[in-house]
Amino acid sequence: MPYKVPFVNYRKYYRIHEEEIKATLHRVLSHGDLILREDVTKLENSISGYLGLRYGVGTNSGTDALYLSLLAAGIGHGDEVVTVGHTFLATIAVIVHCGATPVLIDIGEDFNMNVDLLEAAITPRTRAVMPVHLNGRLCDMEKLISVASAHHLIVIEDAAQALGATFDGKKAGSFGLAAGFSFYPAKSLGAYGDAGMAVANDEEIDHRIRLYRDHGRETKEDFVLYGFNSRLDNLQAAILNMKFKYFPQWIERRREIAMMYQEGLTGIAQLKLPPPPETGSRYFDTYQNYVIQAPERDKLATFLKDAGVETLIFVPKPYHFQPALKLSQFRLPITERVAGEALSLPMYPELDNRQVEIVVDSVRKFFKR
Repeated sequence: MPYKVPFVNYRKYYRIHEEEIKATLHRVLSHGDLILREDVTKLENSISGYLGLRYGVGTNSGTDALYLSLLAAGIGHGDEVVTVGHTFLATIAVIVHCGATPVLIDIGEDFNMNVDLLEAAITPRTRAVMPVHLNGRLCDMEKLISVASAHHLIVIEDAAQALGATFDGKKAGSFGLAAGFSFYPAKSLGAYGDAGMAVANDEEIDHRIRLYRDHGRETKEDFVLYGFNSRLDNLQAAILNMKFKYFPQWIERRREIAMMYQEGLTGIAQLKLPPPPETGSRYFDTYQNYVIQAPERDKLATFLKDAGVETLIFVPKPYHFQPALKLSQFRLPITERVAGEALSLPMYPELDNRQVEIVVDSVRKFFKR
Protein backbone atom coordinates (compact mmCIF):
# COMPACT_ATOMS: atom_id res chain seq x y z
CA MET A 1 0.00 0.00 0.00
CA PRO A 2 1.50 3.41 -0.96
CA TYR A 3 2.22 5.90 1.78
CA LYS A 4 -0.36 8.65 2.28
CA VAL A 5 2.62 10.88 3.01
CA PRO A 6 5.88 9.63 1.43
CA PHE A 7 9.13 10.93 2.88
CA VAL A 8 10.08 12.34 -0.53
CA ASN A 9 7.98 12.40 -3.69
CA TYR A 10 10.07 12.57 -6.83
CA ARG A 11 7.18 11.45 -9.00
CA LYS A 12 4.94 14.33 -7.90
CA TYR A 13 7.67 16.85 -8.67
CA TYR A 14 8.14 15.32 -12.12
CA ARG A 15 4.41 15.52 -12.89
CA ILE A 16 4.38 19.21 -11.97
CA HIS A 17 7.43 20.12 -14.07
CA GLU A 18 7.35 17.39 -16.70
CA GLU A 19 7.32 19.57 -19.80
CA GLU A 20 10.11 21.84 -18.59
CA ILE A 21 12.25 18.85 -17.60
CA LYS A 22 11.73 17.19 -20.98
CA ALA A 23 12.60 20.39 -22.81
CA THR A 24 15.80 20.77 -20.78
CA LEU A 25 16.90 17.21 -21.45
CA HIS A 26 16.07 17.55 -25.15
CA ARG A 27 18.12 20.74 -25.49
CA VAL A 28 21.20 19.20 -23.87
CA LEU A 29 21.03 15.88 -25.66
CA SER A 30 20.16 17.29 -29.06
CA HIS A 31 23.21 19.57 -28.87
CA GLY A 32 25.46 16.83 -27.53
CA ASP A 33 26.49 19.00 -24.56
CA LEU A 34 27.70 16.31 -22.17
CA ILE A 35 30.98 17.08 -20.36
CA LEU A 36 32.00 20.46 -18.86
CA ARG A 37 29.79 22.50 -21.13
CA GLU A 38 27.98 25.82 -20.68
CA ASP A 39 25.37 24.44 -18.26
CA VAL A 40 28.11 23.60 -15.75
CA THR A 41 29.66 27.06 -16.04
CA LYS A 42 26.26 28.72 -15.68
CA LEU A 43 25.47 26.76 -12.53
CA GLU A 44 28.90 27.47 -11.03
CA ASN A 45 28.37 31.20 -11.62
CA SER A 46 24.78 31.14 -10.34
CA ILE A 47 25.53 29.32 -7.10
CA SER A 48 28.71 31.23 -6.29
CA GLY A 49 26.96 34.51 -7.07
CA TYR A 50 24.00 33.57 -4.90
CA LEU A 51 26.42 32.92 -2.02
CA GLY A 52 28.33 36.14 -2.60
CA LEU A 53 31.48 34.25 -3.56
CA ARG A 54 33.83 34.45 -6.54
CA TYR A 55 34.15 30.79 -7.45
CA GLY A 56 32.15 27.59 -7.74
CA VAL A 57 33.42 24.26 -9.06
CA GLY A 58 30.88 21.64 -10.11
CA THR A 59 31.79 18.15 -8.88
CA ASN A 60 30.22 14.73 -9.20
CA SER A 61 29.02 14.74 -5.58
CA GLY A 62 28.95 16.70 -2.37
CA THR A 63 31.43 14.17 -0.98
CA ASP A 64 34.00 15.02 -3.63
CA ALA A 65 33.34 18.73 -3.17
CA LEU A 66 34.54 18.35 0.43
CA TYR A 67 37.36 15.95 -0.43
CA LEU A 68 38.82 18.14 -3.16
CA SER A 69 38.47 21.21 -0.93
CA LEU A 70 40.55 19.53 1.78
CA LEU A 71 43.17 18.45 -0.75
CA ALA A 72 43.30 21.94 -2.25
CA ALA A 73 43.83 23.37 1.24
CA GLY A 74 46.81 21.06 1.71
CA ILE A 75 45.28 18.83 4.38
CA GLY A 76 47.11 15.50 4.52
CA HIS A 77 49.11 13.00 6.54
CA GLY A 78 49.91 14.07 10.09
CA ASP A 79 47.10 16.62 10.22
CA GLU A 80 44.02 16.55 12.44
CA VAL A 81 40.65 17.92 11.40
CA VAL A 82 37.98 18.59 14.02
CA THR A 83 34.39 17.79 13.08
CA VAL A 84 31.30 16.08 14.51
CA GLY A 85 30.03 12.52 14.63
CA HIS A 86 26.38 13.38 13.97
CA THR A 87 26.58 13.81 10.21
CA PHE A 88 26.62 11.62 7.15
CA LEU A 89 29.74 9.44 7.14
CA ALA A 90 31.13 11.27 4.10
CA THR A 91 32.15 14.20 6.34
CA ILE A 92 34.49 11.94 8.30
CA ALA A 93 35.50 9.76 5.35
CA VAL A 94 36.93 12.62 3.29
CA ILE A 95 39.27 13.51 6.17
CA VAL A 96 40.48 9.91 6.32
CA HIS A 97 40.90 9.72 2.54
CA CYS A 98 43.17 12.77 2.68
CA GLY A 99 45.41 10.87 5.08
CA ALA A 100 44.43 13.13 7.98
CA THR A 101 42.92 12.14 11.34
CA PRO A 102 39.32 13.04 12.22
CA VAL A 103 38.77 14.38 15.73
CA LEU A 104 35.11 14.21 16.74
CA ILE A 105 33.41 16.54 19.20
CA ASP A 106 29.83 16.51 20.38
CA ILE A 107 26.86 18.42 19.06
CA GLY A 108 24.49 20.80 20.77
CA GLU A 109 20.72 20.56 20.99
CA ASP A 110 20.33 21.94 17.45
CA PHE A 111 22.27 18.92 16.01
CA ASN A 112 25.24 21.12 15.06
CA MET A 113 28.74 21.29 16.50
CA ASN A 114 28.92 22.46 20.09
CA VAL A 115 31.53 25.13 19.43
CA ASP A 116 32.18 25.50 23.16
CA LEU A 117 33.97 22.13 22.94
CA LEU A 118 36.19 23.11 20.01
CA GLU A 119 39.12 24.72 21.82
CA ALA A 120 39.68 21.69 24.07
CA ALA A 121 39.93 19.42 20.99
CA ILE A 122 42.74 21.43 19.38
CA THR A 123 46.26 19.97 19.50
CA PRO A 124 49.55 20.95 17.84
CA ARG A 125 48.54 18.69 14.91
CA THR A 126 45.18 20.37 14.30
CA ARG A 127 45.11 22.03 10.88
CA ALA A 128 41.41 22.51 10.18
CA VAL A 129 37.89 22.45 11.50
CA MET A 130 34.94 21.23 9.45
CA PRO A 131 31.57 22.42 10.79
CA VAL A 132 28.50 20.63 9.45
CA HIS A 133 25.42 22.79 8.89
CA LEU A 134 22.85 20.06 9.44
CA ASN A 135 19.17 20.07 8.45
CA GLY A 136 19.36 23.56 6.92
CA ARG A 137 20.66 25.31 10.05
CA LEU A 138 24.10 26.85 10.45
CA CYS A 139 26.55 26.32 13.27
CA ASP A 140 27.34 29.28 15.49
CA MET A 141 29.89 30.57 13.02
CA GLU A 142 30.79 33.68 15.01
CA LYS A 143 32.21 31.54 17.83
CA LEU A 144 33.71 28.99 15.46
CA ILE A 145 35.54 31.54 13.31
CA SER A 146 36.81 33.27 16.46
CA VAL A 147 38.36 30.06 17.81
CA ALA A 148 39.66 28.98 14.40
CA SER A 149 41.29 32.36 13.79
CA ALA A 150 42.93 32.38 17.22
CA HIS A 151 44.54 29.01 16.46
CA HIS A 152 45.24 29.69 12.75
CA LEU A 153 42.98 26.86 11.63
CA ILE A 154 41.54 26.37 8.15
CA VAL A 155 37.72 26.27 8.04
CA ILE A 156 36.10 24.01 5.45
CA GLU A 157 32.29 24.04 5.68
CA ASP A 158 30.19 20.97 5.10
CA ALA A 159 27.19 22.86 3.76
CA ALA A 160 25.66 19.86 1.99
CA GLN A 161 22.30 20.39 3.70
CA ALA A 162 22.29 24.16 4.03
CA LEU A 163 22.05 25.92 0.65
CA GLY A 164 20.31 29.23 1.31
CA ALA A 165 20.54 29.10 5.11
CA THR A 166 22.14 32.07 6.85
CA PHE A 167 23.74 33.09 10.14
CA ASP A 168 23.75 36.81 10.90
CA GLY A 169 22.66 37.39 7.30
CA LYS A 170 25.62 35.52 5.80
CA LYS A 171 24.98 32.37 3.78
CA ALA A 172 26.24 28.89 4.52
CA GLY A 173 29.39 28.20 2.56
CA SER A 174 30.66 31.77 2.67
CA PHE A 175 32.49 31.73 6.02
CA GLY A 176 35.46 29.44 5.44
CA LEU A 177 38.30 28.93 3.01
CA ALA A 178 36.05 26.58 1.01
CA ALA A 179 32.79 24.69 1.34
CA GLY A 180 31.04 21.71 -0.18
CA PHE A 181 27.41 21.49 -1.28
CA SER A 182 25.43 18.43 -2.30
CA PHE A 183 22.76 18.30 -5.00
CA TYR A 184 21.70 14.75 -4.16
CA PRO A 185 18.09 14.28 -5.38
CA ALA A 186 16.51 14.69 -1.93
CA LYS A 187 18.31 17.97 -1.21
CA SER A 188 16.47 21.30 -1.31
CA LEU A 189 18.10 21.81 -4.72
CA GLY A 190 18.46 18.31 -6.11
CA ALA A 191 19.66 16.76 -9.36
CA TYR A 192 18.46 13.53 -10.96
CA GLY A 193 21.49 11.70 -9.61
CA ASP A 194 24.64 12.59 -7.71
CA ALA A 195 26.01 16.11 -8.07
CA GLY A 196 27.85 18.64 -5.93
CA MET A 197 29.80 21.86 -5.85
CA ALA A 198 32.83 23.27 -4.06
CA VAL A 199 32.85 27.03 -3.51
CA ALA A 200 35.57 29.46 -2.50
CA ASN A 201 36.72 33.05 -2.63
CA ASP A 202 40.41 32.25 -3.00
CA GLU A 203 41.69 32.04 -6.58
CA GLU A 204 44.41 29.49 -5.83
CA ILE A 205 42.01 27.19 -3.95
CA ASP A 206 39.57 27.39 -6.86
CA HIS A 207 42.35 26.60 -9.32
CA ARG A 208 43.53 23.55 -7.36
CA ILE A 209 40.00 22.18 -6.95
CA ARG A 210 39.50 22.50 -10.72
CA LEU A 211 42.72 20.59 -11.32
CA TYR A 212 41.76 17.83 -8.92
CA ARG A 213 38.27 17.39 -10.40
CA ASP A 214 39.61 16.80 -13.95
CA HIS A 215 42.64 14.51 -13.69
CA GLY A 216 45.06 17.33 -12.88
CA ARG A 217 44.62 18.77 -16.36
CA GLU A 218 45.58 22.42 -16.70
CA THR A 219 45.31 22.57 -20.49
CA LYS A 220 44.37 19.99 -23.08
CA GLU A 221 48.01 18.93 -23.23
CA ASP A 222 49.37 19.69 -19.75
CA PHE A 223 48.78 17.65 -16.60
CA VAL A 224 50.27 19.20 -13.46
CA LEU A 225 49.18 16.72 -10.76
CA TYR A 226 47.41 13.40 -10.30
CA GLY A 227 43.75 14.26 -10.05
CA PHE A 228 40.42 12.50 -10.25
CA ASN A 229 37.42 12.18 -12.50
CA SER A 230 35.01 14.24 -10.42
CA ARG A 231 33.31 16.41 -13.03
CA LEU A 232 29.72 17.55 -12.61
CA ASP A 233 27.71 16.00 -15.44
CA ASN A 234 26.45 18.67 -17.81
CA LEU A 235 23.01 17.07 -17.98
CA GLN A 236 22.67 17.29 -14.19
CA ALA A 237 23.86 20.90 -14.29
CA ALA A 238 21.16 21.73 -16.83
CA ILE A 239 18.48 20.23 -14.57
CA LEU A 240 19.83 22.17 -11.59
CA ASN A 241 19.83 25.41 -13.59
CA MET A 242 16.21 24.77 -14.52
CA LYS A 243 15.30 24.16 -10.88
CA PHE A 244 17.32 26.98 -9.37
CA LYS A 245 14.88 29.69 -10.42
CA TYR A 246 12.27 28.04 -8.16
CA PHE A 247 14.64 27.67 -5.24
CA PRO A 248 13.63 30.79 -3.21
CA GLN A 249 9.94 29.84 -3.26
CA TRP A 250 10.79 26.26 -2.32
CA ILE A 251 12.65 27.51 0.75
CA GLU A 252 9.70 29.63 1.76
CA ARG A 253 7.40 26.62 1.38
CA ARG A 254 9.70 24.54 3.59
CA ARG A 255 9.54 27.25 6.24
CA GLU A 256 5.75 27.32 5.96
CA ILE A 257 5.59 23.57 6.50
CA ALA A 258 8.00 23.85 9.43
CA MET A 259 5.68 26.41 11.04
CA MET A 260 2.70 24.12 10.48
CA TYR A 261 4.56 21.32 12.25
CA GLN A 262 5.57 23.72 15.01
CA GLU A 263 2.01 24.89 15.60
CA GLY A 264 0.53 21.41 15.32
CA LEU A 265 3.01 19.58 17.55
CA THR A 266 3.73 22.14 20.27
CA GLY A 267 2.60 21.07 23.71
CA ILE A 268 3.49 17.38 23.56
CA ALA A 269 5.67 16.91 26.64
CA GLN A 270 7.55 13.87 25.32
CA LEU A 271 8.44 15.54 22.02
CA LYS A 272 11.27 17.93 21.25
CA LEU A 273 10.90 20.09 18.14
CA PRO A 274 13.58 21.92 16.14
CA PRO A 275 13.76 25.71 16.42
CA PRO A 276 10.80 27.34 14.62
CA PRO A 277 11.26 29.65 11.63
CA GLU A 278 11.67 33.08 13.18
CA THR A 279 11.95 36.57 11.78
CA GLY A 280 14.66 38.75 13.22
CA SER A 281 16.65 35.74 14.40
CA ARG A 282 20.37 35.30 13.84
CA TYR A 283 19.43 32.08 12.05
CA PHE A 284 17.53 31.73 8.79
CA ASP A 285 16.84 27.99 8.61
CA THR A 286 15.91 26.30 5.35
CA TYR A 287 14.61 23.01 6.80
CA GLN A 288 16.36 20.56 4.56
CA ASN A 289 15.00 18.15 7.15
CA TYR A 290 12.44 18.56 9.92
CA VAL A 291 13.79 16.45 12.78
CA ILE A 292 11.91 15.76 16.00
CA GLN A 293 13.17 13.90 19.06
CA ALA A 294 11.26 11.40 21.17
CA PRO A 295 12.44 8.83 23.74
CA GLU A 296 10.10 6.26 22.11
CA ARG A 297 11.37 7.09 18.64
CA ASP A 298 11.30 3.56 17.22
CA LYS A 299 7.74 2.92 18.41
CA LEU A 300 6.70 6.29 16.99
CA ALA A 301 8.28 5.48 13.62
CA THR A 302 6.42 2.15 13.48
CA PHE A 303 3.15 3.83 14.46
CA LEU A 304 3.57 6.45 11.73
CA LYS A 305 4.41 3.81 9.13
CA ASP A 306 1.20 1.95 10.00
CA ALA A 307 -0.66 5.27 9.64
CA GLY A 308 0.76 5.76 6.13
CA VAL A 309 3.46 8.30 7.05
CA GLU A 310 7.01 7.56 5.87
CA THR A 311 9.84 8.80 8.10
CA LEU A 312 13.63 8.53 8.19
CA ILE A 313 16.18 7.73 10.88
CA PHE A 314 19.33 9.58 9.84
CA VAL A 315 22.09 7.95 11.92
CA PRO A 316 20.62 4.94 13.75
CA LYS A 317 24.02 3.84 15.08
CA PRO A 318 26.70 6.42 15.95
CA TYR A 319 29.86 6.04 13.90
CA HIS A 320 32.06 5.77 16.99
CA PHE A 321 30.10 2.59 17.80
CA GLN A 322 31.10 1.07 14.43
CA PRO A 323 34.28 -0.98 15.09
CA ALA A 324 35.47 -0.91 11.46
CA LEU A 325 35.71 2.90 11.53
CA LYS A 326 38.16 2.95 14.46
CA LEU A 327 36.56 5.94 16.20
CA SER A 328 35.79 4.27 19.54
CA GLN A 329 38.09 6.62 21.51
CA PHE A 330 35.52 9.42 21.32
CA ARG A 331 32.82 10.06 23.94
CA LEU A 332 29.84 11.90 22.45
CA PRO A 333 26.87 11.65 24.83
CA ILE A 334 24.48 13.99 23.00
CA THR A 335 25.32 12.38 19.66
CA GLU A 336 24.52 9.00 21.22
CA ARG A 337 21.21 10.20 22.67
CA VAL A 338 20.15 11.85 19.43
CA ALA A 339 20.90 8.65 17.48
CA GLY A 340 18.24 6.92 19.55
CA GLU A 341 15.67 9.71 19.58
CA ALA A 342 15.83 11.69 16.30
CA LEU A 343 13.22 11.13 13.60
CA SER A 344 12.88 13.05 10.34
CA LEU A 345 9.33 13.86 9.23
CA PRO A 346 8.36 14.41 5.58
CA MET A 347 9.61 17.80 4.37
CA TYR A 348 9.55 18.95 0.74
CA PRO A 349 7.82 21.76 -1.17
CA GLU A 350 5.33 19.46 -2.94
CA LEU A 351 3.91 18.35 0.42
CA ASP A 352 0.37 19.72 0.57
CA ASN A 353 -1.33 21.09 3.67
CA ARG A 354 -3.60 18.06 4.03
CA GLN A 355 -0.59 15.77 4.12
CA VAL A 356 1.03 17.91 6.80
CA GLU A 357 -2.20 17.62 8.81
CA ILE A 358 -2.08 13.82 8.45
CA VAL A 359 1.47 13.80 9.85
CA VAL A 360 0.54 16.08 12.74
CA ASP A 361 -2.64 14.14 13.58
CA SER A 362 -0.78 10.83 13.45
CA VAL A 363 1.99 12.04 15.78
CA ARG A 364 -0.56 13.41 18.24
CA LYS A 365 -2.50 10.15 18.19
CA PHE A 366 0.65 8.24 19.12
CA PHE A 367 1.16 10.32 22.24
CA LYS A 368 -2.52 10.06 23.21
CA ARG A 369 -2.61 6.27 23.02
